[in-house]
Amino acid sequence: MQTIKLSDSLHIRNLKKEYLLKKNRIANRLKEFDKFYNQSCSWFFENNKMELKQVNKNDDERIFEELCFCIFTANTSAEMGMKATDAIRDLLINGTAEEMTKKLEGIYRFNNLRPAYIVHTRDYLKNNLDFKIKNKIESLRNAPVELRDFFAFNKGIKGLGYKEASHFLRNIGFKGYAILDKHILNSLLEFHIIDEIKLPMTRNTYREIEQNMKLFSNEIEIPMDELDLLLWSRRTGRILK
Repeated sequence: MQTIKLSDSLHIRNLKKEYLLKKNRIANRLKEFDKFYNQSCSWFFENNKMELKQVNKNDDERIFEELCFCIFTANTSAEMGMKATDAIRDLLINGTAEEMTKKLEGIYRFNNLRPAYIVHTRDYLKNNLDFKIKNKIESLRNAPVELRDFFAFNKGIKGLGYKEASHFLRNIGFKGYAILDKHILNSLLEFHIIDEIKLPMTRNTYREIEQNMKLFSNEIEIPMDELDLLLWSRRTGRILK
């Protein structure tokens, strides 16, 4: 197996100490992502806190909510994405873009553009998959590259790209994807895993950095999905989704 040679620096030792302090919280969050996919639950953002609650919805509706959250999160923040999802949850399946835009006024920054993305994506999923999103995901479960590519490069799905497709799949319990947002990229730069940040990233560049992050994960013996949440929490102070 390919490796990255790291010096046993104070920087790395401090990262490992922080991991030990946060390990249980990170593991619990990853278990919640699995629970979301396998049980009838949805995420809600109340009192500045994420909560996973039982809901009376079918799996495809719940998974679509999470897809919408990731569309909202692009170029904003996880917190803003959650607030936007909560605000128009009742409109996601049948509401118009105009209704969503009106409800998001004063809540969400891109209240005109992203509702149009959601309706475009919803129409594609209904017309091409009969809205059976989970069946499509399961059909590609053993092909992780193709699964992510389906959400990242499908013209019927607007507003994701490689980072948010990775984010979406991680949030519904799929392992091994790096969410290379600014916090993770800056952390990888800090630990000399990458030399520079060039945006926007191509598919090949994204996968190359992701592979380097996996090598870093192996070298410091922190599982990839846990490392992602650890690095993100170091920059933001929170373990969200």
